Amino acid sequence: MAAALVRAGRRLRLRLPWRRPCLGARSAATRALQPFDRRLKRKQKNWAAAQPEPERCEYLRQEVGGRIADRVFDIARTFSLALDLGCGRSYIAQHLNKDVVERFCQADVAENALKNAIESEIPTVSVVADEEFLPFKENTFDLVVSSLSLHWVNDLPKALREIHQVLKPDGVFVGAMFGGDTLYELRCSLQLAELEREGGFSPHVSPFTAVNDLGHLLGSAGFNTLTVDTDEIQVNYPGMFEVMDDLQGMGESNCSWSRKSMLHRETLLAAAAVYREMYGNNDGTIPATFQIYYMIGWKFHESQARPAQRGSATASFGDLNKINPSVPAKKKN
Repeated sequence: MAAALVRAGRRLRLRLPWRRPCLGARSAATRALQPFDRRLKRKQKNWAAAQPEPERCEYLRQEVGGRIADRVFDIARTFSLALDLGCGRSYIAQHLNKDVVERFCQADVAENALKNAIESEIPTVSVVADEEFLPFKENTFDLVVSSLSLHWVNDLPKALREIHQVLKPDGVFVGAMFGGDTLYELRCSLQLAELEREGGFSPHVSPFTAVNDLGHLLGSAGFNTLTVDTDEIQVNYPGMFEVMDDLQGMGESNCSWSRKSMLHRETLLAAAAVYREMYGNNDGTIPATFQIYYMIGWKFHESQARPAQRGSATASFGDLNKINPSVPAKKKN
């Protein structure tokens, strides 16, 4: 059941229409179709948010949160009520203001992240809720944002449908998630080392959605006027173990059911050597690539612009020179 956490020092009463999520028992067959251990992911995020200096590993979330906020500013309207889904320690709201979002509802599975959230000037209420089972009624929010959270859901099509459902007509969803080329250096290095030392390999980096599928998933969920674009952020680290330490500090450790419980020390040392040999920079550092998918989708409303019906045109492209004299007529051979 979702629980509300109101930030200390800021009394806010926000009446939200709730719905009770239906959670059934998960059989072994169901688990086989769900790649991620959501309970483990909640523990990982809670652990990361409870560290003495969680901001030490938040550079990536801060950067992407700012880029999400830039896209919200570009829409050029004021949103009465917005939802930040998988908000973590509030990496988007801090980049916005009350002129853009009047009230914010922040939802995450990790209660420690909500308790230690970064303050913003926007009146905010926090809700412990799973991205896959939203406790809000339909047509509740004018805006839904999500940054680097949806790549951990087991049923992304269902999560997108729920986001579409809680949006009001003419509401907009602005999101970001990790793409398929994220951490390809780490993935290849671990696989090569494990194959050499142990005669086989297991997945140590969780699977990601392909960008070609994202537009189709958004359209199937009911969104229109879609925008999907990709970006890459490359971070340099002293070595592979620093990459893995920061991933743990971000709450981004692997939580797939098929993960291997541990790697032998010799395999890890071999992977670190392979990483540096294959991808190392001239200054002695190694790069880690994070591919980001950004997406924008709107919920239908009668006021939105729509493509004209087929056959409704009153002029053809062949007559453009008659309409606009600056367009030269096509010469016949």
